[in-house]
Amino acid sequence: MEQIEHKFVEVDGGLKLHVADIGAASDKVLLFLHGFPEIWYSWRHQMISLSKSGYRAIAVDYRGYGLSDPPPRTEDATFANIVADLVAILDSLNVPKVVLVGKDFGVYVASWFNVVHPERVLGFVTMGTPFRVPGNRASVISSLPEGFYVSRWREPGRAEAEFGRLDAKTVVRNVYILFSGSELPIAAENQEIMDLVDPSAPLPTWFTEEDLEAYGALYQKSGFQTALKIPYRSLDEQLEVPMPAGVKLNVPALLIVGGKDYTLKMTGIEHYINNMVKEIVPDLKTVRLAEGSHFVQEQLPEEVNQLILDFLKARIWP
Repeated sequence: MEQIEHKFVEVDGGLKLHVADIGAASDKVLLFLHGFPEIWYSWRHQMISLSKSGYRAIAVDYRGYGLSDPPPRTEDATFANIVADLVAILDSLNVPKVVLVGKDFGVYVASWFNVVHPERVLGFVTMGTPFRVPGNRASVISSLPEGFYVSRWREPGRAEAEFGRLDAKTVVRNVYILFSGSELPIAAENQEIMDLVDPSAPLPTWFTEEDLEAYGALYQKSGFQTALKIPYRSLDEQLEVPMPAGVKLNVPALLIVGGKDYTLKMTGIEHYINNMVKEIVPDLKTVRLAEGSHFVQEQLPEEVNQLILDFLKARIWP
């Protein structure tokens, strides 16, 4: 991956944020938005493939993630902060418009960006999670079991103590093993989420020890403080201006769903994907990869890369 350039962009507040960039000569730009426990590295397969096809691929570490500076105050890690950071990064790189590609809570970042800055979005791709109207999602989480990992990690201090028992590499390892399964990660009353993983359990076959080392090194630098604030403790964050009722996003969109993604077991998600999201995003195509997990872009990179390429050629830059 030596062809990927790494740079730092200073944003409001003096934070220096890490940006991975490849294909800088192209004006056809995609901005990749990671989830948890991912960082820019989770898009390595897509960035290299798309650059070879003539596109520019940009991936960031959000503030407080990976190689990016954390904010001085944890409360300054919000969805609004991240979207403002992304605008500053695009401005610094002289990129007026992009196709957004989001995964996991990166989809929520992409959704927020679409609503606040529609003039800068040509289209978007989401993975695992469909477009979500920004706003209070705490009510959705409250309907899940107390032992669900999101419920647990929203509780101040609990995840810090849980993660603090382990090194960063082991935390990432455990999350990748848990989240690549098809069942919701739910702990018993007197059990912690990390304890759901047998220490002898192997990594997913598509996730190498080298990959784990890369993730572990990045989280060794950043820690998990910001990662726990956003997304898990920011789910009740609101837009400054409420989203108008009946608003539609009139850009092409693609949703890639892993058929074995555990999030499909969450209450109401299948109904939302099948019946509701197209009311907001009418020009949406949904593709299911039957064997795909929550980490579909890392597990099945060739299939995902081809889906993105086909979408770009057919709907964005014919």
